[in-house]
Amino acid sequence: MGSVGRFLAGLGRAIDLLRRFVLNLVFVAIVAAIVVVALRPAPGVPDGAALLVRPMGTLVEQMTLDDPLGLVRSGGVPVARTPLRDLLEAIQAAREDSRIKAIVIDTDGMGSSGLSKLAELRDAIVAFKATGKPVFARGERFTQAQYYLASVADVVHIAPDGFVLLTGLSRYSNYYKGALDKLGVRVHVFRVGEYKSFAEPFTRADMSDEDRAATRDLLQALWDGMRSGVAGSRKLAPEKLERYVADFPGVLAEAGGDTARAAHDAGLVDGMSQRDEWREMLKSRVGTADDGKDYRHVDVSDYVAAVRAARPHESARITVLVAQGAIVDGGNDGESVGGDSLADEIRNAREDDRVKAVVLRIDSPGGSAWASEVIRRELELTRRAGKPVVASMSSVAASGGYWIAAGADEIWARPETLTGSIGVFALFPELAEPLEKLGVTTDGVSTGPLAGALDPRRPLDPGLAKAIQLGVDHSYQRFLQTVSTARSMPVAEVDPIARGRVWTGETASKLGLVDQLGGVDGAIAAAAKRAGIERYETVWQTPDIHPLQLLMRRMIDAAMPAAPAVDSPLQRVLNGLRAEAVELLHWNDPQHIYLHCLCEAP
Repeated sequence: MGSVGRFLAGLGRAIDLLRRFVLNLVFVAIVAAIVVVALRPAPGVPDGAALLVRPMGTLVEQMTLDDPLGLVRSGGVPVARTPLRDLLEAIQAAREDSRIKAIVIDTDGMGSSGLSKLAELRDAIVAFKATGKPVFARGERFTQAQYYLASVADVVHIAPDGFVLLTGLSRYSNYYKGALDKLGVRVHVFRVGEYKSFAEPFTRADMSDEDRAATRDLLQALWDGMRSGVAGSRKLAPEKLERYVADFPGVLAEAGGDTARAAHDAGLVDGMSQRDEWREMLKSRVGTADDGKDYRHVDVSDYVAAVRAARPHESARITVLVAQGAIVDGGNDGESVGGDSLADEIRNAREDDRVKAVVLRIDSPGGSAWASEVIRRELELTRRAGKPVVASMSSVAASGGYWIAAGADEIWARPETLTGSIGVFALFPELAEPLEKLGVTTDGVSTGPLAGALDPRRPLDPGLAKAIQLGVDHSYQRFLQTVSTARSMPVAEVDPIARGRVWTGETASKLGLVDQLGGVDGAIAAAAKRAGIERYETVWQTPDIHPLQLLMRRMIDAAMPAAPAVDSPLQRVLNGLRAEAVELLHWNDPQHIYLHCLCEAP
């Protein structure tokens, strides 16, 4: 026992020594990071440089911290995300900056992103081109999203072994009724609106006729806009572009199987080049960097930092708040819109004398009806306090996303935005049968007919089912009345364009659900006009993040650059299944009534 005791004591001392070493190492790393950040000189902008627009991963409205489990799932490498506002701000500033003579687009690291975000980015580049400055783009290969962005350039190159993949738009969903039937799980659905399809995957084995027709119309409208944008930028006849999409095997056969040549022959790219050849071409067009190795350029991150550092501060502010993700009751978890958290941010802006107007940037398919109303009410109170509120819709602002937009004085949307989905539903899973098959029975007593009625181990009481449907009907009428009041439309006119149907922003504008078509810059300008101010500072409010968390994020970014969000088809399927499961965990509405849209930006 003496030997064992000495061994354990020695092991304890070794573990304690290791613990102290690790803590000291972390402390030194934190101090070093603070010193590096504090001493890092402000980035400079060389004269005659090109602005390098190189989106990494997914375009987002707001950055969030990577959770530790997410890092483990991704092999320890954070998934890249690029804030859209940084790109827009940089391109807008570059238009009038004599130091910037061109834009170079590199799409190789960009993953799938919402169509409206890409279109807004394209519009900013079009405005840059209007100043007479050229735009160059190259990709090793182009996915559809990557090419949609790159096609706006004056010159587009591809690698000799690359390809341009244009397939059109689609939406396919998983349907679980067959699996649930085999398990004996019953899912009770209560809804209003024949187009409110969110619950259909749990009650059907296929897409309903209503959902199929609405989705076909929606995707066709989006594809028509996307196709016309590409054809216009490339000066192509629409039928030539359509043939490339509809008969790619035939197009490829004519090019002898050479995908890069097929894209060139179709007029989608101007040339093929290796990386070194592209770099030399840019040197001749833009100029050579001081080190002589590369072309003269500045990254968006460095350029935005320089622009913001040189910008004078104004006493008047317009605060931009971001609602990104599903709307849930309670606080913000980094991946969703916490009703209480966002309400607090709106209230803080209202009570801040420096803030003269609020812009709510929405990128949400909805969620909790309760949380949506909490947010909308705070916006209404802000308007009553005399501060204008403008809603700016990003890729998706549907169902609960539209409910909160109804709290604004004015609603802006992109033509490609998915919005509407004015409808309500509730779900209740019943697990009595599968438990019985396992030999598990449930029995007990209650003091009332509905006591314990929401226990999924027991069959749903018919009286409770009736009560839930009445509650859903009432919530739908409340939704209609909210929209009616906000849009100054009779309820009888709102109902036919509601019923859970999703619209593009362009169609929503024609139906009276949206005031103006445009991006976030237009919404900010509209808010300033309503507030009666010409000189102001735009402040994007970010969620409260502990300084140590932010420092750790910067250390992670420095130690291991983020990986582009370019997944394989199998990864996309598996990630989709995981996302659907995680989504269910966010359903925490106190009344179990939801304003959610089964839609996502293509």
